[in-house]
Amino acid sequence: MSYTRTTSLLSLGMVLAMSALVWADADDDQLIVNDEIEMITEAAAPDHMENLDTLYSGWRFRSDETQAFQMDDFDNPAMVFVEKAEEVWNTAEGSEGKACASCHDAPDTMAGVRAVYPKWNEDAGEVRTLEMQVNNCREEQMGAEAWKYTGGDMANMLALISTVSRGLPMNVAIDGPVAETWEKGKEIYYTRFGQLELSCANCHEDSYGQMIRADHLSQGQINGFPTYRLKNTKLNTVHARFKGCVRDTRAHTFAPGSPEFVALELYVASRGNGLSVEGPSVRN
Repeated sequence: MSYTRTTSLLSLGMVLAMSALVWADADDDQLIVNDEIEMITEAAAPDHMENLDTLYSGWRFRSDETQAFQMDDFDNPAMVFVEKAEEVWNTAEGSEGKACASCHDAPDTMAGVRAVYPKWNEDAGEVRTLEMQVNNCREEQMGAEAWKYTGGDMANMLALISTVSRGLPMNVAIDGPVAETWEKGKEIYYTRFGQLELSCANCHEDSYGQMIRADHLSQGQINGFPTYRLKNTKLNTVHARFKGCVRDTRAHTFAPGSPEFVALELYVASRGNGLSVEGPSVRN
């Protein structure tokens, strides 16, 4: 069978599948963690959004049972990994004999950090994700080995850094020196990939709120990352999820930490400006 005919059949299959979508809008539930941290799960879309008027956290598209896990830290399975990161935070590593605490004191000094990443790093002259900054600290300040970009140690530390920003609104800059990278990320977001010829926007902008198979499509917001997925029972990072999404279109995917995924993260993070930092969240 020719490539053209194969692609046509795959595209037809997707059309038929999409035609079977069932509408199920975001619910009206309110997310308050530990009865004290109020989360903004619905907000007016920022001015740079072209096709959405209202933002919804992915939490609003989950079942009541899944939502409940995130409402109490005692029930949230991700908090086990936060506790592991707290131990690492205070453990000296590398040739310099330093721990994270040596420079940053307690983790709560990082409040607000998660809300503004990815961001421009003036000294490096580049857009950096939080993972890039963590590894820079490990290598340059601690003399320690860099962690795997999507590895467990990295996911745990990101979860710890996120917890101290929970409830604060995402506020990722898109202008100035990051503008070129943001535009690249936007282009990737709307580009169709793979044999299924799907873009990020096809699911998370055109079809959010609909049920496809057993999944309730959200807007693909990343304010809740890292997120504990019940599907694979572990913390998942943003680029690991990007990789899985692109792979699902039956395309060759970009590598975690690549310029393409850094740009895409910047753009997608900015789409959630105004929603609260939720990480570590719980999703299907």
